[in-house]
Amino acid sequence: MFCAEPFFGASNKSYPPRTRSIREGSLRGFLLQSLRVSIQFQIDIARGAGRTGRLTTPHGVVETPVFMPVGTLASVKAVSQDLLEDLGVGILLGNTYHLYLRPGVETVRALGGLHGFMSWDRVILTDSGGFQVFSLNELRKITEDGVTFRSHLDGSSHVFTPESAIEAQIGLGADIIMAFDECTEFPAERERVRASMELTLRWAERSKKYFEEHKQDVPWGRSRPSSVARRHKRPVSSLEFPVPDSNGSPGNSKPETRNLIGQSQSLFGIVQGGMDLDLRKESAERTIEIGFSGYAIGGLSVGEPREVTREIVEATLRHLPADKPRYLMGVGTPEEIAMYAALGVDMMDCVLPTRAARHGLLFTSAGKISIKQARYANDAGPLDPACSCRVCGRYSRAYLRHLYAANEVLAQVLNTIHNLSFYLDTMRRVRHSIRLGEGTGFLSGVSSQPKP
Repeated sequence: MFCAEPFFGASNKSYPPRTRSIREGSLRGFLLQSLRVSIQFQIDIARGAGRTGRLTTPHGVVETPVFMPVGTLASVKAVSQDLLEDLGVGILLGNTYHLYLRPGVETVRALGGLHGFMSWDRVILTDSGGFQVFSLNELRKITEDGVTFRSHLDGSSHVFTPESAIEAQIGLGADIIMAFDECTEFPAERERVRASMELTLRWAERSKKYFEEHKQDVPWGRSRPSSVARRHKRPVSSLEFPVPDSNGSPGNSKPETRNLIGQSQSLFGIVQGGMDLDLRKESAERTIEIGFSGYAIGGLSVGEPREVTREIVEATLRHLPADKPRYLMGVGTPEEIAMYAALGVDMMDCVLPTRAARHGLLFTSAGKISIKQARYANDAGPLDPACSCRVCGRYSRAYLRHLYAANEVLAQVLNTIHNLSFYLDTMRRVRHSIRLGEGTGFLSGVSSQPKP
């Protein structure tokens, strides 16, 4: 398990063994029975394979298809939460592996979960940590029970199991959590891919079983005031959360009051199967048989060609239920997220906009720009004349190039704000185009190559 003591410790009162068991069992049963359905997915408009909808969670409503910025360590690198709110971000992604190592799940849980810890009132999704453990390669050992691995921080040994991964995510308190899975490397023999898929399915069953038995332990509405509750001067269990307007912008809409007492998280299953279409179909069908609130397509962006990624995504989507949210993990460029939204994907995340920003690579309506290049040293024009973000409206390319060349921290901040704005605006335009039945042809002139 993740720590020597349980996350949700028992009372200090000392009951006789039989009496204590009855009381704890009765309370657990009451809490399980009183939990309400905490996620709803409504499709508003379907145009071909693409669709727009609303994903309702305990901490707010998110318009889909949606791009989720990655906040690995409870922080989107270089951008504060108030700026994310101004950008219209309605949902963030946190990473279980990294948060488990630092600051630790118990620390986050005691402060009201991620919402209270990072002072974020809106929706959060956490991944299971499976992909990060996969990335450790030589520092891990996989067995039927789980994965033994060494921390990339200090080399200490740890174990992730389906049960402990769900336990950690319950402690972190995200609205949407993921089943623990194994990601297959590329390339891989079919026998290896099948064995990995079978293991992921067995882990999915164990993940769901543990979740159903412990979902009442989510750290919402507990007596310790979170930073969110203190900021609002009201209990965290009864706060106002934003509902998107017609453009899908939570920041411009009137908030509604949501009572978190009695609401649980939602658990998504993950479809694996490598680059084998038959195994992807089988994985999808068997994952659906287990039954989850939503379904993710995992195991991509592991070195395969992009045309193969599209083939796998398109084929897998055919086997996923139309009435459940579909989440494509870890993909891709602005052109790709528009393409996958048109294919029927509802949720996407990727580190590309923030990572590229830190390296001076910026997305514009005319293609990618490497702002570090000397050609921009005296360029007084905006980064992207077609962009309405606060960076393009105020700063010149020359200034952005100067900040990057001088290694100023502000360069990372401004670059990240622009790239996130570009991704979020792209998804808003995708939703608008689907509503109008126009497809995503507006991106046809946007090149993924650096601007010449």
